[in-house]
Amino acid sequence: MVNRELWTASAKPIAVLVVICAAVGLLLGSVNNLTLPVITANREAEAWATYSSLIPDAPDFSALPCDVPGVTACMEAAGGTGYVVTAQAKGYSGPVPMGIAFGPDGIIVNVVGLKNTETPGLGTKVADEEFSSQFVGRAAEPLTISDIDAVTGATISSKAALTAVNEAIEAYRGIAMGQDAAVPAAESGKEAS
Repeated sequence: MVNRELWTASAKPIAVLVVICAAVGLLLGSVNNLTLPVITANREAEAWATYSSLIPDAPDFSALPCDVPGVTACMEAAGGTGYVVTAQAKGYSGPVPMGIAFGPDGIIVNVVGLKNTETPGLGTKVADEEFSSQFVGRAAEPLTISDIDAVTGATISSKAALTAVNEAIEAYRGIAMGQDAAVPAAESGKEAS
């Protein structure tokens, strides 16, 4: 009688929960395996759309090796039309990604702030054209926070966007210009806030 009560009171609910958890885990794993190719294809299509929006007249892009921290992609536009670098730096709520296009002459020709998880209405403004357009037309030289107009009330997000741009500049200089262009921490906006 004691064994039956022990099974009903303790062991049976645990066994039922283990079976349910195993079934749900198997189901989630199967759904993940089915959706992973679609998710990967969507991410790749989004990345190519970003590259194409930064240098619209480029017929194609080819990936270049890059080991600059924070840089997520280095692409060379076909036909010598320029380079695209995407980079990110830690902001207030998470990574702040930026896409930067460099012309063949080393001038920043386009910058786009990518989707981020910064504070809505403040930190997310670093993705607005009003903020990102201030980098256009500048030479591929490291910038400091005093070189830009930071978003009011979003200094951490602004510094993260600046750091991402500086990392992209470092990658561009290293690849396109064959330079070791390490950006000092104070110049990249990484100083204490």
